[in-house]
Amino acid sequence: MTTVKRLATNDSTTAARWDAFVMGCPQATFFHRAGWQKIVTDVFRHDSYFLYAEDADGQIEGVLPLGHIHSWLFGNSLTSLPFTVYGGAAASHPQAAEALEQEAQKIAQTLGVDHMELRHVDNRHPDWPTQDLYVTFRKDILPDVEANMLAIPRKQRAMVRKGIKNDLKSEIDTNADRFFALFADNVHRHGTPALPKKYFQALMQVFGPDCEVLTVVTSSGKPLSSVLSFYFRDEVLPYYAGDDEAARDLAANDFKYWELMRRACERGLKVFDYGRSKKGTGPYAFKKNWGFEPTQLHYAYRLYKSDSIPQNNPSNAKFKLLIETWRRMPIGLANWLGPFIVRNLA
Repeated sequence: MTTVKRLATNDSTTAARWDAFVMGCPQATFFHRAGWQKIVTDVFRHDSYFLYAEDADGQIEGVLPLGHIHSWLFGNSLTSLPFTVYGGAAASHPQAAEALEQEAQKIAQTLGVDHMELRHVDNRHPDWPTQDLYVTFRKDILPDVEANMLAIPRKQRAMVRKGIKNDLKSEIDTNADRFFALFADNVHRHGTPALPKKYFQALMQVFGPDCEVLTVVTSSGKPLSSVLSFYFRDEVLPYYAGDDEAARDLAANDFKYWELMRRACERGLKVFDYGRSKKGTGPYAFKKNWGFEPTQLHYAYRLYKSDSIPQNNPSNAKFKLLIETWRRMPIGLANWLGPFIVRNLA
C-alpha cells in the first residue's frame, strides 16, 4: 500500500531520505532535491508542497516537489517546480507516481488554483494540455579533453580558441558577487527583471559544492562572463549566466562554456546539460552551433479555471512594452524592483 505524505520544512531526517531516493531514481533530476523547498519558501516566500510516497515498510518510492504561486499579475498556479526547468513525479513505479499526482490535484483544487503545471522531460500525459515551447540540450562528455574540443563544430571551436588566444582565464568563485553583477547587467540589457542576489547566495549555501560559480576574466583580472552551474550525479548543468558587453569581442562566452566542459571532463563527469531554451531564439541557435541536438520538453497542465495554457514568457506580445520600458530603467532601480516581479514569474 502506498501512502502520500508532505515533507515538513524542518524535517531534516526525512529530507535526507528524500535526497537519497532522488540520487538513486533514474527519473529524478537536480530539481527534485529537497533543498529546493528552502529556496521556494525562504527566498521567494511561496508555500511549498513537497510530497513523497512511502510503501508499507516506510520506504520512499516517489517524490513530487510543488510550489504555489498566487499572483495578481501572473495568475494562481501550483507548479513542479517553480524556478526550475524539470519537475513532475519521480517514482520507482507507476502506482507511486499516480498516487503523488492524485494528491497534487487534490491540493490544487483545495487551493483554488487556475492551473497545475508539471514540467516533464518525457511525455507522461499525452491526454493533458501540453506546452511544447521549450527544448533541452544534453550531450555526453567524452573522456578525453582534446576529444571534446574536436567534437565542437569548426566555427564554434574557432571562437573557443579565440578566447584562449586572448589569454582569458577561468576562476571558481566562493560567492555570487561577480556572477550577480554580470547576470543583472545582462538581463537588464534584454529587458527582463533580475532574480535577487540573495537567491543565488541561497543556492550556493543550500547545495554547497553541487552549486558552483565559474567566472572568466581577462589577463588583468577584469570579469567578463560568469556561469552558475549545478552538479548532479555524473552531470553538470550550467543554469544561469551573465556577460559583460565586452565579452562578445573577446569570445568570453564561448570560452566560459568550454572551460566548464573541460573542468567537467577532468572531474570524470559524463553529461553536459546545456539546459532549456525556447525554440527559435538566440540561445537555441547558440547551443545548436555547439553540436547539441534539442530534446522536446513536455510541460503538462491541468486547467481548472483557465481555458488555455498561460504564456508568461518574454515571447508573449503583451509583455513587449514592459520589456522595452525595463531596458530604459536605471539598473539600480531595476535591481531593486525586479525581485518583486520575478518572484511570481516561475
